Amino acid sequence: MLVSAKDMLVKAKAGKYAVGQFNINNLEWTKAILLTAQENNSPVILGVSEGAGKYMCGFKTVADMTKAMIDELGITVPVALHLDHGSYEGAKKAIAAGFSSVMFDGSKYAIDENIEKTKEIIALANSKGISVEAEVGAIGGEEDGVVGGGEVADPDECKQIADLGVDMLAAGIGNIHGKYPANWAGLNFDVLAQIQEKTGIMPLVLHGGTGIPADMIKKAISLGVSKINVNTECQLSFADATRKYIEAGKDLEGKGFDPRKLLAPGFEAIKATVKEKMELFGSVNKA
Repeated sequence: MLVSAKDMLVKAKAGKYAVGQFNINNLEWTKAILLTAQENNSPVILGVSEGAGKYMCGFKTVADMTKAMIDELGITVPVALHLDHGSYEGAKKAIAAGFSSVMFDGSKYAIDENIEKTKEIIALANSKGISVEAEVGAIGGEEDGVVGGGEVADPDECKQIADLGVDMLAAGIGNIHGKYPANWAGLNFDVLAQIQEKTGIMPLVLHGGTGIPADMIKKAISLGVSKINVNTECQLSFADATRKYIEAGKDLEGKGFDPRKLLAPGFEAIKATVKEKMELFGSVNKA
């Protein structure tokens, strides 16, 4: 059964750890992350971008597959299925399709319009027990065609959005999606501390978790970050393991070309990456 992300994040904030959101791209990805969460007794959030949702034949396909997999694999840890960087229309579609959590990314709108649209999504989601994430200050880099410049959020705007009744807030603090450039300035902890001060018990979200050094991750968690998004890192480890398998000529041995064999090393690589992150975030045995 899918659950809202609200309870798991409220517990994480109080317990000074973070729950990982790991984005899914297909069946292997979903299965690998669910099994790793179960093996490590960790709550988990499965993130789905609009592009990945389209690739997997729509939000309903994703929701039905995930629910069936939870039953089939006997998953008992809390699992939220969350729309990542959802548009206004996308958020409404994901809610209708059976997602248990949605992010409405209104960061491209002026603050007044962002507030108006966020209020509508909150009302719709709350009526169905679905958690809502909002964003203030665009997250840098590119994710599925959504490009942000890595802005630093205004703490007062964060408070305005938090006060609308969202369950979690993604605030830009210099973090970006994808690989970090060599000249990256790091996270802005002063702004994070101000946001935390103004938003109180609101769980804060750190996007672009790939490539942020472990000490910065730990410091962000100590300053109120309760959800950390990881996508690129799983993709890189999956690609690396798949490349090694093919370069070693394993696909040419026996039935090595069978997709179940071909994708197995990548599947294990995703599991290893997710486990490492759960240990770093402190969510192991917190289910």
